[in-house]
Amino acid sequence: MKIIISNSSPDPIYEQITRQIKAQVLKGDLQPGDVLPSIRSLARELQISVITTKRAYEELEREGFINAVTGKGSFIADQNVELMKEKRLKIMEDRFAELVDEARLLGMSRNDLLNMLDILYEEM
Repeated sequence: MKIIISNSSPDPIYEQITRQIKAQVLKGDLQPGDVLPSIRSLARELQISVITTKRAYEELEREGFINAVTGKGSFIADQNVELMKEKRLKIMEDRFAELVDEARLLGMSRNDLLNMLDILYEEM
């Protein structure tokens, strides 16, 4: 499992961890049953607080991405990856709808909005 923490990111470190683990699950890089590093081990590897790593794992467990088994560790949960992707797509659609509404309020054209999206996509 590969996690990269960016000090220049505006996102909290625990969110960076959860986002990257979710992405690896959705892409199939992490499979159901795969063992995650222990909280202490990941904290040591990333040179971050154990509390931060614990928060990331708790968030992942709450969202159904991992299962924590006392005394054994944390594992990627059995899940329907297609259903998880569909849920994420619905969230994206809702966000896009909000952005389109905002763009219309500002008098932006569709092309202006698409150009902005292209620029942002390339920068990332």
